[in-house]
Amino acid sequence: MEVEGKESGRAAREVERKNINDWLPITKSRNAKWWYSAFHNVTAVVGAGVLGFPYAMSELGWGPGVTILILSWICTLYTAWQMIQMHEPEPGKRIDRYHELGQYAFGEKLGLWVVVPQQLMVQIGVNIVYMITGGISLMKIYNVLCDGCTPIRRTYFIMIFAAVQFLLSHLPSFNSISAISFAAAVMSLSYSTIAWAASLHRGVQPGVQYGSRFSTDAGNVFGVFDALGTIAFGYAGHNVVLEIQATIPSTPEKPSKKAMWKGMVVAYVVVALCYFPVATIGYWAFGNGVDDNILLSLDKPRWIIVAANLFVFVHVTGSYQVFAVPVFDTLESFLVKQMKFQPTRSLRFINRNCYVLLTFFLGATFPFFGGLLGFFGGVVFAPTTYFLPCIMWLVIYKPNRYSLSWWANWFCIVFGVLLMVLAPIGALRQIILEAKDYKFYS
Repeated sequence: MEVEGKESGRAAREVERKNINDWLPITKSRNAKWWYSAFHNVTAVVGAGVLGFPYAMSELGWGPGVTILILSWICTLYTAWQMIQMHEPEPGKRIDRYHELGQYAFGEKLGLWVVVPQQLMVQIGVNIVYMITGGISLMKIYNVLCDGCTPIRRTYFIMIFAAVQFLLSHLPSFNSISAISFAAAVMSLSYSTIAWAASLHRGVQPGVQYGSRFSTDAGNVFGVFDALGTIAFGYAGHNVVLEIQATIPSTPEKPSKKAMWKGMVVAYVVVALCYFPVATIGYWAFGNGVDDNILLSLDKPRWIIVAANLFVFVHVTGSYQVFAVPVFDTLESFLVKQMKFQPTRSLRFINRNCYVLLTFFLGATFPFFGGLLGFFGGVVFAPTTYFLPCIMWLVIYKPNRYSLSWWANWFCIVFGVLLMVLAPIGALRQIILEAKDYKFYS
């Protein structure tokens, strides 16, 4: 009788776990195709951060700038491959969320504390920056199309972007935002192309200089640190890689890692087509006079500026959701599993509205675009993208010391730690400089 009772209790817990997973947005639907992986990853990786790459190049210079761009592309593609492999570390077991991988590698409690705070900071940080970016893009469209109109505060444009997110946030699952994510991926390629093609068309500006954009040694050093964070911000997609892969079906004959890797390779080809031309041609055209958002340097022709900013708005609309859905999943999982709330529509409605409201409030209050890119890029993007997957790989698979895998992982770890330590220093200085003359809700 006791054995039967234990069996029935275990079966009941399994049914409850399945019901909760069927309700949570990440595991609700597992019918995605490989191309879903491609455009979800393009949407996640190619963000508004690419618009700051020419500015980062102006802080680094030609040689160091191109070197850091190439190293970042190679390192993050390698760590993405590692995460895809670790999604199914043993037959019959799928790790659907980043924090679950942390628990598998480091243990139940330590894994949560290592991963969850960092992952949430990345996702919330991206959503704050995208809230700002969406509002600024709308404001730029308004200012270009309506020269003599009464100026409208940036806060109101951020509010319009937030209103769109309030609506989209109530789509039930990751797969249900696929159409929005696809549109966002197309837009990211479009506005990146406009940014570098318009810069190429403008050509080298009169009096352009490629030397240091700062007049002091301290400014040069802090500028390099800030540039490292800006580039790190451009590779945020790892924080949703496992969650994207969780939507793909997996069988012993066709494991999800094959479809996911195929999509990731396509995504990284698109990333290269976006990042390298924007960074190098934008810097070539404007030199150290380029703005921290390349679109701000392109003040004509008007139709190109309007189109590019419209594309940015559509892209960050979709990208906001790609990063927000895993946050919804984390919060709703905590509320249902730990706080014992019932998985209802009301819970989902309140939770998601509160989250969008929080990111709107923070974005409207602290709209320091350039500094935020570098700060978030260094503090949390570098660990979760550059070296945390490598540490997990070393713990789980234990490659032979001094083997190629061992050296590759330690190179990425050292590179990522340097980014994490140095980037926030320069970014904080940038935020302080921008904040000196700032008026709240201007």
